[in-house]
Amino acid sequence: MTDLTATADEATDLEIRRLRWQCRRGMLELDHLLDRFLDLGYAALNESERATFLALLGQQDTLLSDWFMSRAEPPDPAFGALIRRIVEVVGERPHDQAPADPD
Repeated sequence: MTDLTATADEATDLEIRRLRWQCRRGMLELDHLLDRFLDLGYAALNESERATFLALLGQQDTLLSDWFMSRAEPPDPAFGALIRRIVEVVGERPHDQAPADPD
């Protein structure tokens, strides 16, 4: 790994640590979803997508919940694309749970 790559990786790690605090929401489900995305997919975002993620974190929890649960469509297409990507990377929507085993 070159020094430039190491520096970029370190900068991304620092950015993720800072964002982790902003991902703490009033809804546990959103906390889990956003925190998992930081671990699994944030580093792969480009500069524009990272700016969109930061803007997404500035939205109200109720809006985020509605958007992630597909109860409403975000007005910004970039938010919609990022939300779909987050759900794809994390593999779940808030409140998704496997059905209880009746046996």
